[in-house]
Amino acid sequence: MRRLSNPCVQYGTSSDNLELSACSDISITYPTSRTWGNTVTLTDLTPGTTYYYKITSTNSTVEHFLSPRSAGDTGAFSFNAVIDLGVYGADGYTIKQNKAKRDTIPQIDPSLNHTTIGRLANTIDDYEFVVHPGDLAYADDWLLKPKNLFDGTHAYAAILEQFYGQLAPISSLCIPKNHLHGPVVVLIPGNFSGQILCEIGQKNFTDYMNRFADLMPTAFASRSTDDTARANANRAQMLANPPFWYSFEYGMLHYVMLNTETDFAQAPDGKGGSANLNSGPFGATNQQLAFLEADLASVDRTVTPWVVIGGHRPWYTTGDTVCGPCQAAFEPLLYKYGVDLAIFGHVHNSQRFQPVYNGTPDAAGLQDPKAPVYIVAGGAGNIEGMVDIGKRQSYNEFAYDDDFSYARVSLLDKNQLRVQFIRSTTGEILDESVLYKSHSTQFVVQ
Repeated sequence: MRRLSNPCVQYGTSSDNLELSACSDISITYPTSRTWGNTVTLTDLTPGTTYYYKITSTNSTVEHFLSPRSAGDTGAFSFNAVIDLGVYGADGYTIKQNKAKRDTIPQIDPSLNHTTIGRLANTIDDYEFVVHPGDLAYADDWLLKPKNLFDGTHAYAAILEQFYGQLAPISSLCIPKNHLHGPVVVLIPGNFSGQILCEIGQKNFTDYMNRFADLMPTAFASRSTDDTARANANRAQMLANPPFWYSFEYGMLHYVMLNTETDFAQAPDGKGGSANLNSGPFGATNQQLAFLEADLASVDRTVTPWVVIGGHRPWYTTGDTVCGPCQAAFEPLLYKYGVDLAIFGHVHNSQRFQPVYNGTPDAAGLQDPKAPVYIVAGGAGNIEGMVDIGKRQSYNEFAYDDDFSYARVSLLDKNQLRVQFIRSTTGEILDESVLYKSHSTQFVVQ
């Protein structure tokens, strides 16, 4: 999109009467980007309500979105976990080789549209938002196509532009708080901060920070009546650092996004890390871990009984792609505060594990365990393809690498949470489990 001096949106609860309006002066870009990000924030929305809107400063059509549920709303709802999702098409990741058209964004034949995005679009009424914990677009894979070798700036930009265009059926350019058209797309960085041949605009999460930093929540004000919980929530809000680590509350859910790439000891993408990307740090020393502890300590299970964590690199996975530093940094806090479900990607397949802590399965299984259930939902599809399941642990309950897939999480009530893995091409349910938690303790400390 081009730069706008005064981006504006008209909106309302009827497509025929967009009686409200909001504007801003936020229009940003960064080196090597070919577009501008124009942001308008809509506030004071009625929770759980369909709003219609039109971007008045461009030639747009009327679209719609669902405003967030209030924290404590006990209605059942579902969200999707879609990780490691990249642009897809007949030619992979290239721009037109003709120099006269080298700025042209690649076009994808509709029959070759990404099967996961297509499935999400066709089932848009079955879920309320999407979480994407890392590795989106795969623009830094432009090097995989030899004809991109001397045109990295435009190739990288073209892939990003095409990817966000392909997401149009489930997202939009108008952001009411953290919600997009139809569902939310809630993001966290993955291991795509840059390549050795990349220019400055392609390194250190530059696109991610510029495109999403103003759109992510920090930490929601606590709705608990407990003074200690409210104090912890205030501390978490001060320590949050979106878009890298943050939290939000939605109905019965308290959701926390972690950054498994930087800002903890031996972080893979951090200075001297195993990925050799030397990214970050993005906060003060131990800021992310201090945020996580304060945030989890603030959760009042009488308001939001379910606590779910999202991050990119897993420490429970089949094969050997285990993030040991991530486990050392985060797992003790997830167990201490009774996290119910932890969602990761990075490994390009789908997996589900028994509740587990420190490599030991919880004897309670899915019937009121103390340990979190861990899943990997990295099979959404990208140019790098699927990853073989490899060696399974004894407590691995499900693993699938035959086709693109993703996870759907349904909060059925305050005691039952269902996880389904869905094959993108057919919509069939590959695996289904229901976790029971009594949630009898207001503030969990184990």
